[in-house]
Amino acid sequence: MKTDLSNSQIDAFNEDGFIVIEDFLNVGELENWRATLAESLAIRGGNKLPDRKSVGTLDDDESYYDTVFTQRLNLWMDNPNMRDLILDPEIGRMVCDLGGIDGVRCWHDQALIKPAWGNPTAWHLDTPFWSFFDKNAISIWVALDDATLQNGCLYFMPGSHKETTYENPGITQEFNSIFNHYPQFRDVMPTSAPMKAGSCSFHNGLAVHSAGANITPYDRRAMTCAFMPDGSTFNGQQNILSDKQVAALKVGDLLNNEDQNPLVYSRNS
Repeated sequence: MKTDLSNSQIDAFNEDGFIVIEDFLNVGELENWRATLAESLAIRGGNKLPDRKSVGTLDDDESYYDTVFTQRLNLWMDNPNMRDLILDPEIGRMVCDLGGIDGVRCWHDQALIKPAWGNPTAWHLDTPFWSFFDKNAISIWVALDDATLQNGCLYFMPGSHKETTYENPGITQEFNSIFNHYPQFRDVMPTSAPMKAGSCSFHNGLAVHSAGANITPYDRRAMTCAFMPDGSTFNGQQNILSDKQVAALKVGDLLNNEDQNPLVYSRNS
């Protein structure tokens, strides 16, 4: 993996809220990630989470979103091979370097497969969905197929992470509904982020982003992971947590359960 970051890359991330790293994986690593994803999907079956079929955080009928992406979360819990990939300390170190933080935990991984002829993913934020609020939450998005303008690559609103809040505009069937909450971005030209297979992006959880429609007869595969700064606390939202976990938490409790949110990297360890 290409894991060294220059000061200029870190500065660009902090300014824009995202960065693309070309050829993050070499050819052999890319094939391993693809094989591990296929293995993980076979193990998981139809459940979006290890213990349930539905995530329960989308605003509209989830059947609509099955035409936007095939979504499977926390595959690392099912497959030790995926755990080795997603919880790699070198990726955690990159997240810490980008966010200027001392440690990160896995919030959740996520396979996002945009199906052939799939609908676009509306403009949205990530962090407002999660069970913690932190301005330095960061996600990696690894392209396992070429992500192109034609098959649904990512788009970002540069610098938007500096102006957004933890209010959740949601992900709706209206592609542009986020502008009802953030009208200042309506006239901003977004940045497209096409990537060759094996490249990746990192983005801040408060960056406004979307993905285009897949207007091809082939699926577009990506593997992602959201990272939570170590020391984050429960904000009262369930998100991916089980009913039992939520019942045992109160607002302000540390989210440091190693079985749910393992420590990926710490400068202090």
